[in-house]
Amino acid sequence: MFNKTLISGGILTALITLSASANALEKPQTMEDMWKIIQAQQKQIDELRSEKQVATAAPTPAPIPVNKAPTEEVKKLEHKTDVLSQEVEKLRTNLAIPEEAQYKSAYGLGPAASKVYQVGKGLSIGGYGEANYQAIVNDETAQKNGDNANLHNNTDFERLVLYAGYKFTDSILFNSEIEFEHGSTDKGGSVSVEFAALDFFFDPMINARAGMVLLPMGFINPIHEPPFYFGNNRPEVERRIIPTTWRDIGVGIFGELAPNLTYTAYGVNSLNAANFDSNGIRGGRQQGSQARAEDLAFVGRLDYAPDFLAGLSFGGSAYLGNTGQNQTFAGQRADAFTQLYEGHIQLKYRGLEFRTLGSFGHIDDAGLLSKAKNQTIGSSNYGWYTEVGYDILPLFTENTAQYLAPFFRYEHFDTIGNAPDGYKDDLTKDQQIYQVGLQYKPIPNVVIKADYRNFTAKKGTVPDDFNLGFGFIF
Repeated sequence: MFNKTLISGGILTALITLSASANALEKPQTMEDMWKIIQAQQKQIDELRSEKQVATAAPTPAPIPVNKAPTEEVKKLEHKTDVLSQEVEKLRTNLAIPEEAQYKSAYGLGPAASKVYQVGKGLSIGGYGEANYQAIVNDETAQKNGDNANLHNNTDFERLVLYAGYKFTDSILFNSEIEFEHGSTDKGGSVSVEFAALDFFFDPMINARAGMVLLPMGFINPIHEPPFYFGNNRPEVERRIIPTTWRDIGVGIFGELAPNLTYTAYGVNSLNAANFDSNGIRGGRQQGSQARAEDLAFVGRLDYAPDFLAGLSFGGSAYLGNTGQNQTFAGQRADAFTQLYEGHIQLKYRGLEFRTLGSFGHIDDAGLLSKAKNQTIGSSNYGWYTEVGYDILPLFTENTAQYLAPFFRYEHFDTIGNAPDGYKDDLTKDQQIYQVGLQYKPIPNVVIKADYRNFTAKKGTVPDDFNLGFGFIF
């Protein structure tokens, strides 16, 4: 409707200003209607030209006055057709919503989030959404042991996301993601700006970005659209160790240092250690919301995709910065210097998809933070996972656009890899997950997912769950 409204408005303006004869035309409602008008006018022009040629070629017994009416009518119609044709091209360029979207990741963002990079100029609209049903499998055992007593079967429209971008010039554009979580703010949902940044393009080797940025760590934080990862839930390692979705206000550079060797480097507002806990650093994300900015941090990433093996890519990233934010903990000021590193490998070959990622973090002054919070905050944390899936449909049907992949994922993580001196480790935080599932795409931008997760912990009981859901991009 947005396209139709703008197009109709632009066409109506053009028609009113062309000539009095334009008032006889019906108001076009779509781009197709406008082309039909142009084609009809061109046909009328051709007919008038043919009539003139026949009249000129026919023998006459005596000279007669030249009839200028057809020539004048042809000129009027030609002018009107030219103006309408120009209006079509202008609206196409300014709307810049591709008639056939090419879903391709660009500059470290997801395919739907990258639509603005494909347009010539103007506005770009995209988005994604996902919903799921979760059944807790062995919740009675967990509740009997006093663990996870509040877990229950549930349904959730987890996310609806709108991407809005605007390309001002070939070298300056704006891109953003606005996320609506959990259906309603009345029941714990929220509306958040996931990212909103200006890009400035100078050279393939160096470009700049400023605003609310996604930290370029791991697979999921930069690219978290549901058709592009297995399972209804994002990998726990990329939630609890790398606190996806992780964003903050910053500025930095990105580009391609050499063929297929890309980098991203930002200076960003740092985490807030006052909100760290035994579950890790996730609570320390400030998300650009009236954030304390006493401490800044650096985050950088390198990725390489060699030509000698199509579909292979690997890389790593690092985050370093003080997180104390000029605050006191248990009566003492602490820098709480925090480090987080990750490495990753991905291979996509024909129907095969394989990923593995490992991450390790360290927090200085963890003992002081633990004292202030009255709980053990790990001086180190770690996690890794590996997953593999295979699209089996090509084995049965050639040249199909559909996709059906069983997959398996294994995860191991511990948010208290090491406890600070004088504090006891919490073995419930040391967990493993075995996950199996099925991923079906009737078309490339719609996915239906089913999976089962088996949790184990060194201490305590963590319920298994079965998840069924769907996702889409546009």
